Amino acid sequence: MDKNSKIYVAGHKGMVGSAIVRKLQSAGYFNIVCRTSRELDLRNPVAVSDFFQKESIEYVFLAAAKVGGIVANRDYPAEFIRDNLLIQTHVIDAAYKNKVTKLIFLGSSCIYPKHAPQPLKEQYLLSGALEPTNEPYAVAKIAGITMCQAYNRQYGTNFISVMPTNLYGPYDNFDTHTSHVLPALLRKMHDAKMDGQPVVEIWGTGKPYREFLHVDDLADACLFLMNHYNDQEIINVGVGDDISIAELAHLVSAVTGYEGQLLFNSDMPDGTPKKQLDITKISELGWRARIPLRAGIENTYTWYLKSQQNLALASEH
Repeated sequence: MDKNSKIYVAGHKGMVGSAIVRKLQSAGYFNIVCRTSRELDLRNPVAVSDFFQKESIEYVFLAAAKVGGIVANRDYPAEFIRDNLLIQTHVIDAAYKNKVTKLIFLGSSCIYPKHAPQPLKEQYLLSGALEPTNEPYAVAKIAGITMCQAYNRQYGTNFISVMPTNLYGPYDNFDTHTSHVLPALLRKMHDAKMDGQPVVEIWGTGKPYREFLHVDDLADACLFLMNHYNDQEIINVGVGDDISIAELAHLVSAVTGYEGQLLFNSDMPDGTPKKQLDITKISELGWRARIPLRAGIENTYTWYLKSQQNLALASEH
């Protein structure tokens, strides 16, 4: 990408999109186009088509999506498949019709088969049954990947698909009912510390393993891949290491300063037992994650505390 290229970041208010905007700006890219969901509803094909025609976009980071943890996926399956299919279909098609130079589509490691061998290689996609708790979301994301590949084959586009592992960082969703595990733990431990609660309940057995990538590392990888990767096949982005949910909970407890008891509720679902990405492909291209897990959690907790202070100040005024 040229430093003056016109770049559209879809989903710039979200955790991933905002990190990509920060990364682009720090790297000297300032011709960035962003629209809030209120300004541009990506589920509306006419609105998306008009936007692309008017703006003459050259590069697209498609980070807009409906995302959430186990509870949100369980409670809103129709919205997860419908909204994601609509968003990605309209953006990918408009990018093709308006001759966008290159597009990055953001997938997710949770779309790999539930019992695929570990670590997860790119070729394992569609090799087995999906995790039932997030199947509608996974099917939508797989459709987006397949759509990018189909457009590349038929129309000669350059649309690539990136598979990040579990993400966390600034602008994450900290709602304990709809968020992913790491921000949910941060919020629970913080609230328990502030309220003097002696016990924090954690869903599941604590035995599953998860890999966590700071969103600023993902943004760095996305810019790297936009400039250095043009393959049809998906590419994993991870850290090459994982941690049990129980170990994670104790780490979050230490970072937040919560000193109470952690109680694991085995009646609640665990999800996939292990989900670590094989990062051989991106490593061979010369990219590695830089932010250690504890430092990343500390950074995220600092951001969360600041955001809570800002909310409190705003409510006073």
